Amino acid sequence: MTASGLDVPRVGLGCMSLSHAYGVSPSAAEGEAMLRGALDDGIRHLDTATLYGGGRNEELVGRALAGRRAEVYLASKGGMSIVDGVKVIDGRPQTLRSQVDVSLTRLGVDHIDLYYLHRWDKRVPIGDSVGALAEAMDAGKIGAIGLSEVSVARLREAQAVAPIAAVQNEYSLWTRNAELGMLEATRSSGVALVAFSPVARGFLAGAIAAPGDLAEKDIRRGMPRFQPEHWRANAALLPAWRALAAEAGCTPAQLALAWLLSRGEHVVPIPGTTSRAHARENLAAASLDVDPAVLARAGALIDTATVSGERYAPGPAAEVDAETFESAR
Repeated sequence: MTASGLDVPRVGLGCMSLSHAYGVSPSAAEGEAMLRGALDDGIRHLDTATLYGGGRNEELVGRALAGRRAEVYLASKGGMSIVDGVKVIDGRPQTLRSQVDVSLTRLGVDHIDLYYLHRWDKRVPIGDSVGALAEAMDAGKIGAIGLSEVSVARLREAQAVAPIAAVQNEYSLWTRNAELGMLEATRSSGVALVAFSPVARGFLAGAIAAPGDLAEKDIRRGMPRFQPEHWRANAALLPAWRALAAEAGCTPAQLALAWLLSRGEHVVPIPGTTSRAHARENLAAASLDVDPAVLARAGALIDTATVSGERYAPGPAAEVDAETFESAR
């Protein structure tokens, strides 16, 4: 990720969990304090979205940035929002134009460095959606255009309309879909591959003792890999995983991030957390020197062949465009 005059480490901070989807969110005051502390510790890349908390996350990030805008590479997203309590994917140009303006207001800034199409609206040609974002870029409202959860085919269609700076897809040791083409497509075309959920939604950080302990509305409760029939097999991988991290002299989360960082200079993980200490721990992963042999063993231990369950249930899976192992077979 590049920003004029700003040194941006390769590990950023996904802000979603401060307002959305993962258990009980911290209070607004706690979230703001956490973000400002993370900035003090060297975090420079913040990622938010129109969707998160129905706009509250952008407002939270905006308050944390007050007086510090120049310190941050700021990313947000549009094309997916909460309307009357329901998640709606809407990539129509008029919707995106409006959402960019609302994002600027919520964030309290005059420009957003990177603005993603959060999901491809399959009812709208992606070129139409990207064209609206290109207009926003020409107007100085956004600095660059990104896409999220897209396939290589969709990336190519978008690139025919406007330059694409980043693709944000899920990528981690236990979600390897990016290796079905996107990892190479982004590398070869000079596009950043921004990896969300890089520590496997907390699994590889040892943050989940048992899925039954998750809050009632935590999104992981609906994901196959956290269901009892798959969880038992996945949890059985953790003792060897923890031992490998200890051998590497780092935390399990840091080993997961170090493996991702080794996949290419263009790979940018954005782990999410509500903890300043964990954000600091994650950032430190960018400075680790892990033996390549250990990274190779990590890749063999946690892989598509060893992980049980699909990443999404059928409903959420239908919303994304990224390559899947099922379609590749």
